[in-house]
Amino acid sequence: MNKKIKVGVLSFQGSVKEHIKILKEFNNVETVEVKTIKKLNEIDGIILPGGESTTISKLLKTFGIFEPLKKRIENGMPVWGTCAGLILLAKKIQGETSHLAVMDISVKRNAYGTQLNSFVIKSKIKEISENEIPLVFIRAPWIENAKSNVKILSKINNHITAARQKNMLATSFHPELTNNNEFHKYFINMIKETICTK
Repeated sequence: MNKKIKVGVLSFQGSVKEHIKILKEFNNVETVEVKTIKKLNEIDGIILPGGESTTISKLLKTFGIFEPLKKRIENGMPVWGTCAGLILLAKKIQGETSHLAVMDISVKRNAYGTQLNSFVIKSKIKEISENEIPLVFIRAPWIENAKSNVKILSKINNHITAARQKNMLATSFHPELTNNNEFHKYFINMIKETICTK
């Protein structure tokens, strides 16, 4: 594929610059900061970064892109939610109202505790890389339950921390806060597969 693929990063808050920095390592990728419908309509896939899920959801509505984003995801646009982004995708959030509600998972917010309980571990995730990769958890959620149509990619201490359902990828942790680009490569390949099957 010679044409550059356009990967959007929802740019209201969170680790936007960190995602963009890693995406720029790939020659075949053009990055787009998404805050408007115009930018949303330009992209081939989107990353929903960490931050505060309720705030991001409100901003999506304020800027008028909540429903267009939801519709594009439901129509097959690849999306990757990291941390707060995972929460945005979930159909169920323990004790809270769901947001985009597109992925068949139930999540627990701040499952790993406060900022003080942040940690980094290394883990081997077969679907992503043959080598161990660093996983950064910051006030991270975990996936409590996933329906049978959701592929579980990673578990830490028996809690689901990464999963995929068709065009949707979700991670509790922050690959963008490491020097490892394997998850970004995986997501870019998801987008390529989608473009090739259109």
